Amino acid sequence: MHAHIPRVGREGTVLVLGSSLTIMGAVMVAPILPRLAAEFGPVTAHAEALVPLAITGPALAIALCAPLAGWIADRVGRKALLIVATVLYALFGVLPALLDDLPSIVASRLLFGCAEAAIMTCCAALIADYWKGEQRLRVINYQVVSIGLVGALFFVIGGAAGEHGWRTPFYLYLLPLLLVPAMLRWLWEPQRQAHAGPDDPARSAIPSIALGYLLIFFGMALNFIVPVQAPALLVSIGVNSSTLIGLAAGLGLLASLAGSLLWPLVRSYLGIRGGNALLLVLLAAGLWWLGAARSYADVLWAVLIHGVGAGLLVPNAMAPVMNALSARARGRGLGGFTACLYLGQFASPLLVMALGADLRGALHWLAFASLAGALAWGLGATLTRSDASSTAQ
Repeated sequence: MHAHIPRVGREGTVLVLGSSLTIMGAVMVAPILPRLAAEFGPVTAHAEALVPLAITGPALAIALCAPLAGWIADRVGRKALLIVATVLYALFGVLPALLDDLPSIVASRLLFGCAEAAIMTCCAALIADYWKGEQRLRVINYQVVSIGLVGALFFVIGGAAGEHGWRTPFYLYLLPLLLVPAMLRWLWEPQRQAHAGPDDPARSAIPSIALGYLLIFFGMALNFIVPVQAPALLVSIGVNSSTLIGLAAGLGLLASLAGSLLWPLVRSYLGIRGGNALLLVLLAAGLWWLGAARSYADVLWAVLIHGVGAGLLVPNAMAPVMNALSARARGRGLGGFTACLYLGQFASPLLVMALGADLRGALHWLAFASLAGALAWGLGATLTRSDASSTAQ
């Protein structure tokens, strides 16, 4: 009924905007964390642990729910699940604005994360269903660029809304309801076909999938340090305005937009492995500078460099995984990828805490770890190029 479409079109626009909902889940709340701490800290037991969960809790819920969402998407259908999840996203998203105790707010954010898991998995699976080859890579790039642009915009909007009270940003989660009519009209459920034998991922493709999972987990743990830790670091150097905090992290997201725009060029010149080495070097440099920052300008430079590396991460990790998966296993495979992505986000503050009470020292240790990963990928890229040269001779 619906043949493979040769351009991005309305379907691609809807899926790209749907994917952007996942970044809204985190960025609008991060600037108001200090206000949440001030509101509930004195009256709530263990508030120092619960307040960060308001932003990282959804990542844990996504990590747990994404594989299940992928399994449901493979069996029930992507479109219906996406629409239901978008409605639940709006309802659970606005709920904290109506609640008066911190544990209930954290619980609502966990339910919100379950809806995010289904949205991210279904959008990725539908992109893989609708497009192939270079066109698919182009849509992935549009997806990541849109996430960076929407994230930067709503980080600033969330910070500005937070000036009027910590509850205000949560009302913005009702906006995605405007996408539901477009999803109903322009998306369709891909035809179910029997895919077996040669169409399933070969054993040789499994290492690519596993490496993609590992890269997105480790990379997102490093990536999420900026929205979670930069506000506390800024407060420690005397920057208390939620607008300035939002602008700093918004700059990092705009830098990630620049990294996403550069991704096709990086992939063309360095390949996937060389691109991985480059993005990990940029993450390492940004984290090192952030750990050494003594002024607002230092923080801006750090998040700028870090953001460019972060912008290369998702498309460079997702493309090999998406290409290795058969249509029959696409929901489950991309659900696993989504789980690793958000498990990395959830693990980010835990890694920082595990490295000691000194935030700056922890950032420097993580910078060293990122640099070690870059060296490993760079060696792999060099060896692959050498093997290709020897084969050609």
